[in-house]
Amino acid sequence: MIMHVFLAGASRGVGREIAHCLAAHQIQVTALLRSTAAQAELEAMGIRVVLGDALDPSAVEQAMQGEPIQAVISTIGGLPQDGERSDFKGNKHLIDAAVKVGVSKFILVSSIGSGDSVVALPPPALQTLAAVLKEKEQAEQHLIASGLTYTIVRPGGLKSEPATGNGVLTEDYRVAGTIHRADVADLVCRCLLSDRANGKVLSAVDRNMFYGQPEFAEFKVTETA
Repeated sequence: MIMHVFLAGASRGVGREIAHCLAAHQIQVTALLRSTAAQAELEAMGIRVVLGDALDPSAVEQAMQGEPIQAVISTIGGLPQDGERSDFKGNKHLIDAAVKVGVSKFILVSSIGSGDSVVALPPPALQTLAAVLKEKEQAEQHLIASGLTYTIVRPGGLKSEPATGNGVLTEDYRVAGTIHRADVADLVCRCLLSDRANGKVLSAVDRNMFYGQPEFAEFKVTETA
């Protein structure tokens, strides 16, 4: 049973949506934030906030001390911070700390275009995203090699509109498309509570907004925890 989740990336985007989803499931959450900007909103949701930078391994280890953590969810990445991206290094520090404290499950939110899903994106997109996708792939490989029980979720292009309820997962790495952030969060929460998602690398798109592979098998997540 997932009782306590450590969430990195909750200040914005998919991470913020995941925070709302976990709170709705009444799951205890500790959120790692680099600044206090989102602290009040998260605390109002009943989420415990710890301040620290994922690029600082000692800060990450310190943040995970205390009450046992059953699962870690990371959505961190994006623009370089002081010349360093967090897509690989930040996630590496989270993964390494999770191993040390004995976390049961780690969910990494990555991106379509990482790893074997590179074939799903058109060349112009790959050229634009090459640097970040390389780091996301490194983070994925580090997680797979860590020995942790993992799920990797690779969303397509992200939109900020309300959830459509049409978000789907697939093991077909050739699929690309777009998806609303709130729908990604819903899928991640389902993976958290499902043993069936363990050890899987899954692409996430809206079933009405995909392109590339014309037909693909949906990966059904059933709650088991």
